[in-house]
Amino acid sequence: MTGATGFLGKQVCALLEQQGRPFVRASLSLGTDLRDAAATQALFERVFSGQAQRQVIHCAAFVGGIQFGLKHAAELFHHNLAMTLSLLEACKAHGVQRMVNPISNCAYPAAATLFKEDEFWDGPLHDSVLVYGFARKASWVGAYAYHQQHGLDVLNLILSNMYGPGDHFEPERSHALGALIHRIHEAKRQGAPEVVVWGSGTPVREWLHVEDGAEALVRGLDAPPCVEPVNIGVASGISILDMAQLIADELGYPGRLRTDPTKPDGAPYKTVDGSRGEALLGWRPQREFRQGVRDTISWYLKNHHA
Repeated sequence: MTGATGFLGKQVCALLEQQGRPFVRASLSLGTDLRDAAATQALFERVFSGQAQRQVIHCAAFVGGIQFGLKHAAELFHHNLAMTLSLLEACKAHGVQRMVNPISNCAYPAAATLFKEDEFWDGPLHDSVLVYGFARKASWVGAYAYHQQHGLDVLNLILSNMYGPGDHFEPERSHALGALIHRIHEAKRQGAPEVVVWGSGTPVREWLHVEDGAEALVRGLDAPPCVEPVNIGVASGISILDMAQLIADELGYPGRLRTDPTKPDGAPYKTVDGSRGEALLGWRPQREFRQGVRDTISWYLKNHHA
């Protein structure tokens, strides 16, 4: 279980524990740098030695919001591709039977609206997510190549932007939802009359609760093989401004929400056709969005000082 100490990884580990599945946590903070091919091989040798069942869930990533991506473009490219290369080689060398590989939906073309797997290659990526989106797209290409030449079984699940308890809320690392919770809460605490919402407020996003993301990845361990990308989603989204209003309502913030069109919007519309994922996993995301936001706010209010 790579990236075991991260936002998504923690939820996956909790679910594996609930199900009584034996697993080993791995992450940079736990001592393994997956960018280092030798260190990755040593990890796999230690974990899989004498084990008949050999599976990997890969949640490790170097990622943040739009501003983080613009500021750390070269690092995004290098770190994520290095991890992909190390893991694919280690999976091949140690006879891994299934690797579950999450891919962000920013790997889809900028012009796409309802994301469908057969449109994965139908155009360029949006400039705001070009580097990270390409690195994640390249992880599918690598999985395809290792499947073609070595028979490696990698299930690539395309996930929407995730949110939920334990998310990032600091301005540079957070996505729009976490950033808005932080900003609106601070405005309420300080008595500020308005909150600035970056961009026009019109872009529509589908959000995936982190517990649903974890459920998809764990179900992926036992799903039928599929070399093509597999979407996880419900084809429903919300505009950034409407989401900001929902957050303001849940926090009880009475002030004004003002958009700032000088800030980047990102792609105008991102929702996900999850029919292939539902058929493959026998399941679709379950968490209702408003309740998920409410739970996220509750966690933030209890933990944000830490």
